Amino acid sequence: MEKSKKNAPTLRNALKREFKKDQVAQFALILLALITITIFIGALFVPRASFTDVNIMDQYLAPMTDGHIFGTDNGGKDIFALLLVAARNSLTIAFFVTVLILALGTIGGLVTGYFGGKFDLIFMRFIDFMTILPVMMIIIVLVTVVPNYNMWTLIVIMTLLGWFNTVRLIRARTLVETNRDYVRASKTSGTSNIKIIFREIFPNLSSLIIVEATLMFAGNIGLETSLSFLGFGLPASTPSLGTLINYATDPETMTARPWVWVPAAVVILLYTLLIMLIGQALRRVADQRQAD
Repeated sequence: MEKSKKNAPTLRNALKREFKKDQVAQFALILLALITITIFIGALFVPRASFTDVNIMDQYLAPMTDGHIFGTDNGGKDIFALLLVAARNSLTIAFFVTVLILALGTIGGLVTGYFGGKFDLIFMRFIDFMTILPVMMIIIVLVTVVPNYNMWTLIVIMTLLGWFNTVRLIRARTLVETNRDYVRASKTSGTSNIKIIFREIFPNLSSLIIVEATLMFAGNIGLETSLSFLGFGLPASTPSLGTLINYATDPETMTARPWVWVPAAVVILLYTLLIMLIGQALRRVADQRQAD
């Protein structure tokens, strides 16, 4: 019991120490936070008409022309406004999918890893089967057949098809923790299973969950962007980073009008790089705590 109570501040101190030591990861974290805040606050002040109304007279204006910082697209819509709203939508989807997957995967992994038995055997065979399915193809089929789908529909579909690997990861670590002395002592003293799982075992998985969340967030950005790029992500009326990059499928736009798609590509690459740098620091913390 004492170990689990001390675990949270220990993790916090380990994170502070690692980011203080790794100046690159610290810079990446600050820059990522600033970009994210800018995107979400900026999107609040973007008039809907600037990225929905078509104005043929302003078609393909170059950057810094007539007040359009990043130029316009083939419908005369402002690229900067599109970029802010598209990035907000993609990040929102990635965030909620990550949170929901972690919730389902963590609970499933904790329960199956702790109790074991026939339930664990049957449940893990189901997980094994689901992990070999082509997730992207199934998402495309579901998006096609579901009528009147929106952002939240896509979030639910991505969540229901994406939590299986997290279950396997959390279960494997839970099996290790279940055989430790502090868990056996709690069982002997009569502590309820729910308290053991969520008050003692769960805090000791916190570093692993943080690392998983960071990498999963980047992966979900990529998955949503890929789906929208292919035309099976967000509805056509809802901007996404993938729909902006889709402009590059036109050879003329790709070469002669790079301002239409390059900003979205830069945002994705920048997020991926920053998350990778942060993830490396978090993984070092997780590895160190697991070794302890």
